[in-house]
Amino acid sequence: MAAPKAPLYDASGKKAKDVTLAEAVFAVEVKPHLVHEAVRAELNATRAGTAATKSRGLVSGGRSKPWRQKGTGRARQGTIRAPQFTGGGHTFAKVPRTFVQKVNRKAAKAALRSALASHASAGTFALVDPQAFDVPSTKLARSFVEAADLQLPLVLVASPDEEALQKSFRNLDRVAVVAPSELEVGAVVWARSLLVSESALELIQARATETVSSRSVETVSSRSVETVSSRSVETVSSRSDETVSGGRS
Repeated sequence: MAAPKAPLYDASGKKAKDVTLAEAVFAVEVKPHLVHEAVRAELNATRAGTAATKSRGLVSGGRSKPWRQKGTGRARQGTIRAPQFTGGGHTFAKVPRTFVQKVNRKAAKAALRSALASHASAGTFALVDPQAFDVPSTKLARSFVEAADLQLPLVLVASPDEEALQKSFRNLDRVAVVAPSELEVGAVVWARSLLVSESALELIQARATETVSSRSVETVSSRSVETVSSRSVETVSSRSDETVSGGRS
């Protein structure tokens, strides 16, 4: 299988060359269930979870029975703040809650790789030379999108130091500008076209690649050493007890 490639456009929107993409990121198998899980988690994380209503125990009033238990011909009631009365509390009152949904780190990275690989295979992934935008120009950015035949909505991923490139595209309709560290799977799925600067491409590939930090390795090794040492101490102590008991007998 050939390595995936993406076109690199200049300021006029013409293809300058093809750039080879990392196979570990842009040539992986697309896993829709992981993409769905990641997008759901991202959308749930934006929910405030502050909706709340009052139950019958929180509504003011209704301390005594509205009428006596028997002799009135009406149904017995204990308080006018019961749910069936106007002004009463809610039966199942809403309480503040969190909608945060945990996604494993490997699953989140795999979802990002799947979304990027989907764009690469569909031919909707492109690169832009940030040096082409020396000064902010929305007019130049609009002509660039039209000349490159990029479909909207469009997501531009640019590094924070590429200020001219960001300002050129951020005022266009149905165009979102994000930094590599803030790129979410939902934004990649939402976009019909994905435009990335050359410097941001390396950061995206680093985010989507599974890496194990040295601190994690040190933690695992230290735990293994502690486990082995504790087992050794238990073995020595058990042998000592057997020796003492044998000597007494």
